[in-house]
Amino acid sequence: MKYAVVLCDGMADYPISALKDQTPMSVAKKPCMDFLSSKGQVGLVKTVPDGMKPGSDVANLSVMGYDPAQYYTGRSPLEAASIGIDLQDTDVTLRCNLVTLSEDHSYQDKMMVDYCADDISSQEAKILIEYIQEKLGSEIFHFYPGVSYRHCLVWKNGQPHPGTLTPPHDITGRKITQYIPNGPYVSELYKLMVQSYNLLKSHPVNLDRIKRGKRPANSIWLWGEGQRPRLDSFESKFHKKGSVVSAVDLIKGIGLCAKMSSVDVDGATGYIDTNFTGKMEAALQEFRKGQDFVYIHVEAPDECGHRGEMENKIKAIELIDEKILTPLTAALREAGPFRIMVLPDHPTPLSTKTHASDPVPYLIYDSAREQCSGVSCFCEETAKQTGNYVEAGPMLIEKLFSAIQA
Repeated sequence: MKYAVVLCDGMADYPISALKDQTPMSVAKKPCMDFLSSKGQVGLVKTVPDGMKPGSDVANLSVMGYDPAQYYTGRSPLEAASIGIDLQDTDVTLRCNLVTLSEDHSYQDKMMVDYCADDISSQEAKILIEYIQEKLGSEIFHFYPGVSYRHCLVWKNGQPHPGTLTPPHDITGRKITQYIPNGPYVSELYKLMVQSYNLLKSHPVNLDRIKRGKRPANSIWLWGEGQRPRLDSFESKFHKKGSVVSAVDLIKGIGLCAKMSSVDVDGATGYIDTNFTGKMEAALQEFRKGQDFVYIHVEAPDECGHRGEMENKIKAIELIDEKILTPLTAALREAGPFRIMVLPDHPTPLSTKTHASDPVPYLIYDSAREQCSGVSCFCEETAKQTGNYVEAGPMLIEKLFSAIQA
């Protein structure tokens, strides 16, 4: 038996008036997803425990079967693991975004123009982060380049709970005044952010980006602090050999910390221009290598939600269905019995442009035990109408691995 999860990051949403009070999931043309839901089990699952923030870190740990209340130590340590940073127990890591701030005179009065600096390329970003390391790095602070706008700062002997650090994607279009680092141990972190602006605003990479009509990556933004994670290995926990396929360091890091295989895919960007087909082919290759379980993570719907791009969010869902789910299902069916689970990790509503904690729809399909679910369109409302509810995310993978019950 082969097991696949297609995790459509941020796919769930709220009804939108421009869609006649429907959601991107309900209007998207996704025949494979809808077929699987009609022949499998559909319901809602609570992936974010009460009292925890609805980040992709918490939600994906939950979907992978790791209780965040037990295993979560912060977002950035998971990304650090993917980058290959050897963390010590006393290290504190922080996510280091490259962002675009407005050009107002005072740093604290600037606006968060773009949390991802116009999807800056990894090549450009590497130059900027290495420049920041050259100018601001020390025995205490070390900057490491990652992918696109997502990078890492390691704080030697740092404070694991330094204060309030706000994710930049939560404040797009807002003045940063009330969102700058706040707390007893953040003065040095804030100083690094201010200094980075003075260094980056006139950097040749940014001057070239401006000339090409791109937004400059003119500041770092620090958030997502944490310490070295300690996950049980996926194989020892679930007795399945597993792999993850993702474009983002966070998901790769979770996989590596769980001693799963992590697959790099050429052209995987984390946005709607990602290599959907490459991800599907990588997953099939992992199965051919003998893996029992593959977790295919697609970031595109989440990024579209953060940007308020309704048409692109719908298109992202359709591309996942066409280029990943349809050929993956067909290939698995030829190979033998399989189970597949499709769901978002959390909603990223277009109306708020940030994550929400609402339960999300899931479907589980068992090729050996098809059943009539009564669902013809896989979406938030039909999942709710089934009455199936999984009260804790880590319970969901147990449902995938056990026989599907009506």
